[in-house]
Amino acid sequence: MSDSINLHGFWRSLGTYRVRIALALKGLNYSENSVNVLKGEQFQDAISRLNPQCALPVMIHNDSTFTQSLAIIEYIEECFPTPPLLPANAFEKALVRSFALITVADAHPLTVPRVRKQLAHQFNASNDDIEQWARHWSRLALEAMETRLSENDKSKIFCFSNEPSIADIGLASQVAGARFFNLPIDSYPTICEKMNRINQCDEFVATAPEAIKARTGH
Repeated sequence: MSDSINLHGFWRSLGTYRVRIALALKGLNYSENSVNVLKGEQFQDAISRLNPQCALPVMIHNDSTFTQSLAIIEYIEECFPTPPLLPANAFEKALVRSFALITVADAHPLTVPRVRKQLAHQFNASNDDIEQWARHWSRLALEAMETRLSENDKSKIFCFSNEPSIADIGLASQVAGARFFNLPIDSYPTICEKMNRINQCDEFVATAPEAIKARTGH
C-alpha cells in the first residue's frame, strides 16, 4: 500500500512550514488542508478531534495522527531515512536538535496567535505592544542562533553540515517568523550567509509561507 500523507496547516503557520520543508526534502507527496488560524478554524471539531490543543500542524500518515512539528519531522525521518535530516553522530544530533529547539520550543511558542490574543484580552495590549513583544522574543532567538552558528565550523555549507538538516529547517522558520513582525536580519551576518544558501534550495522556497499564500490565495 502506498503512503498517504495529509497535512492540516496554514500558510502563516511556522510549524506547518517546518513540516512542509521536511516532506519536500524527503521527496514525499502529500495533500494539505488549509485551516485559517487567524479566523479560529483550528478550534472547530475537524481539528480539535485530531489535536486537543487545537493547534497546527496536524499530520495524518495512513491511519495515524501526529502533532507537534519537531515530533512530526523526527517521525518522518525515522519512516523515510533518506536523505537524512539528522547526523549519525550522537553529539552532532544533539547539536542540531538543540539549535532547532531555540525556535521550536522557546521563541515560536511565545508569538503564536493564542498568545497574542491573550496579551490583548488579559492585559489590554495594543497591536503595537504585541508586535514589540513578538519582535523581542524573535530577536533573542536570532541572537542565540547567530552566536551558535558563528562558533561552529564555517566551512559547512548549511548550518552544521553540507546538506540541509533539522537545524536549517529551524533557522528558515525563525527567519520567516521575523519577517512577519518586520524584524530585519541584516545584523546577523552568519544567519544571512546560511539563509542565502538555504534560499537556493527549491524545497525551502516552494514551501515558504509567502509561496503557499501566493499559490493558494489563503
